[in-house]
Amino acid sequence: MNPIFDFFFGQYSDYETTDIILEIVAVIFGFLSVWYSKQNKVLVFPTGMISTIIFVYLLLKWELLGDMMINAYYFIMSVYGWYIWTRKVDATHVTPISKTTFNEKKISIAIFLATLLFVYLVYRAFDKWTSWVAYVDTITTAIFFVGMWLMARRKIENWIFWIIGDIISVPLYFYKGFTFTSFQYLGFTFIAIFGYLAWKKNLNNNQVTV
Repeated sequence: MNPIFDFFFGQYSDYETTDIILEIVAVIFGFLSVWYSKQNKVLVFPTGMISTIIFVYLLLKWELLGDMMINAYYFIMSVYGWYIWTRKVDATHVTPISKTTFNEKKISIAIFLATLLFVYLVYRAFDKWTSWVAYVDTITTAIFFVGMWLMARRKIENWIFWIIGDIISVPLYFYKGFTFTSFQYLGFTFIAIFGYLAWKKNLNNNQVTV
């Protein structure tokens, strides 16, 4: 086998073919979801829900509890975000892109701390708090929980959390042996950077219009 191919994909030799196909499908829909988010289109949510429900199944099977909870939370927040993004704020407009308020910043901190504690307790309960991967997994889970909540509320700061979490996840998932998912987060990082710039432009244009 080619040594480079073996380095990137050798870990899949023991995986079931169905699981590999499901991971690829989840990655494709994950890309579509982030792309639609960058475009500020509500399709971010149905495409994201398909990706997350597949990952919930795979991650539960692989006993990656922190990652599984991230995706289960994504699914729930997608339902909430779908409602927020399509909710009319007046006769003709839906919820616009905006900056995080002071109260929302306090809620973000509360979500971050509560997530750290919750994930830690879950790892302890299942006797999985055994390596540095669990520590990093807990921190990235907290980062992504805040990012998803802010995205559901259409707050521009959500992209900052995605960028930080994605950068951490690239080597983390490669280390875990999920090359396709690692590549996904690498792509997410670039899309998140452009997403932040696109939303910032949209926000500035709306402020000028007002």
